Amino acid sequence: MNRQPGIKRQQREATTAEQTRTALVHAALKLFGRQGFDGTSTRQIAAEAKANIGSIAYHFGGKEGLRAAAADFIVDTIQGVAGQALGGAQAAAPLDPEAARAQLFAALERMVGFVVASPQAGEIVQFVLRELSHPTAALDRIYAGVFEPTHRRLCQIWEQATGEPAESEATKLTVFTMIGQVIYFRIGREAVMRRMGWHGIGNEEAAKVVAVTTDNLRAMLAARGPAAGKKGKS
Repeated sequence: MNRQPGIKRQQREATTAEQTRTALVHAALKLFGRQGFDGTSTRQIAAEAKANIGSIAYHFGGKEGLRAAAADFIVDTIQGVAGQALGGAQAAAPLDPEAARAQLFAALERMVGFVVASPQAGEIVQFVLRELSHPTAALDRIYAGVFEPTHRRLCQIWEQATGEPAESEATKLTVFTMIGQVIYFRIGREAVMRRMGWHGIGNEEAAKVVAVTTDNLRAMLAARGPAAGKKGKS
């Protein structure tokens, strides 16, 4: 008996189910960020995803499960970006000061490329801002999967670059400052474009943001002493 047609049908069904699941996650991410969790109905999500409303319960158990899946998508996406920017595993071998400085500049440049120029980042940031304003279990997932480990890793690199303790208050605040200047260009995107006379923020505009933010990082490093202020690689 030839079972090949049955196998192919199952493969097609699995692919269709995964496509539906992905479409629902993207729709939820967009609408929850734009309208808030309470302001978004499952019917709206299904319409945005071009899916049957029953597929939300089937794939996620309901609206809350879909919010958790959107949070997990954010974690996976940013972990991929951060992993490349921070040199792979969190337990990476210690860097010498020059290599650590270069890593900070490279991380900052990649951060700008994603947060400022990537269209996908807009929906992610909107969702996260909603969660930061009204924390839920979704924020717990994002904090544990992205915020805490990424910030901790950047603090470790800062210590290797400057000698300042990674877990000191000053180091943690400095790293927040480095990240915060990049985030502003996303959350203040409309104001930035109006003031700069830009019609959008693409690669060319992002390169200008990189130039300014890396100058700021260079100044912060220089304030820690002559060795720390050497020009980093970008």
